[in-house]
Amino acid sequence: MANTASSRKSARTSEIRRQRNASMTSTMRTAIKNVKKAVATGDKGAAAAALTASMSKIDRTAAKGVIHRNSAARHKSRLAQAVKSLDK
Repeated sequence: MANTASSRKSARTSEIRRQRNASMTSTMRTAIKNVKKAVATGDKGAAAAALTASMSKIDRTAAKGVIHRNSAARHKSRLAQAVKSLDK
């Protein structure tokens, strides 16, 4: 356990950040899964709606620094490509 006051505070702050990051990551992953489920069922309308919602969550997660912006762009690109493939 931390000994000094500053290191105890740092440990508390780190735990709060860890929980917030885990929550945001979980929310983002759920949104991604929702898009993948909609694409698997072949419902273009539901997939497009889920894509819009998931892009917002992915952007928010990247803006907070939980994931890298390139990782966010990659997720969004792959999801958009999957939804677009329903047109064919």
